[in-house]
Amino acid sequence: MCELMGMSANVPTDICFSFSGLMQRGGRTGPHCDGWGVAFYEGRGVRCFHDPAPCHSSAIAQLIESYPIKSENVICHIRQANVGRVSLANTHPFTRELWGQYWTFAHNGQISDFVAGEGPFQPVGNTDSEAIFCDLLNRLRARFARQPDRDEILDCLTAACADYAARGVCNLLLSNGQWLFTLCTTKLAWITRRAPFGPAQLRDMEMVVDFQEHTTPDDVVTVIATEPLTSNEQWHSYQPGEWRLWQGGETLRQGNISIAARSRLLPE
Repeated sequence: MCELMGMSANVPTDICFSFSGLMQRGGRTGPHCDGWGVAFYEGRGVRCFHDPAPCHSSAIAQLIESYPIKSENVICHIRQANVGRVSLANTHPFTRELWGQYWTFAHNGQISDFVAGEGPFQPVGNTDSEAIFCDLLNRLRARFARQPDRDEILDCLTAACADYAARGVCNLLLSNGQWLFTLCTTKLAWITRRAPFGPAQLRDMEMVVDFQEHTTPDDVVTVIATEPLTSNEQWHSYQPGEWRLWQGGETLRQGNISIAARSRLLPE
């Protein structure tokens, strides 16, 4: 399957170190060689890079590895195709506009024969992942004529995710630039770095960074990944069904989807 990586921080932060480790899994230390993509939020804008080539050998990935683009919310994905051919249209993360915001989505897993519900959001490619994203946005738009508050959005997200998880594997990252929503049904891990900062060693290559040299005492940075990216730090594993809403590197809300939540699903 694919691998996910996300970042939530309280100050604009680059992902060069974490991305250096992740890109090794895109064809060198891992089998995820069917494309990759990353989205960086910058204010109301989002800077996206996609390449259907293996991440490990991609010239665009080498740019991201060395060019310190700073953001408070990042979503990254390396793909091992199981639904949909290898193509630019099928490369995550996917982006759409809703309520005057760019929403970005990446998915790890598989839901067989998934079709997005009726509505203005429809897939461009032919992955189940993009269909899930479009279906989720169609549900939100059908429920709310105007942008609701964060808790109303969260209630709808968790209800819809309970439906998706009941139909297959659905690990996902979703952001509107203000926060980062994460769901784990099988595998996801996170680490929050804050003062006192120390050195970190990547698992997939010989690289060590001492974060104390690159941070201030007030910085808070959380990295979420399918598999831990470093070997000398304590990562925390999500539980099956666990979701977390991150903002500024901190967990704002968390919970666990359940069959009971499906009773709150939006109408078709």
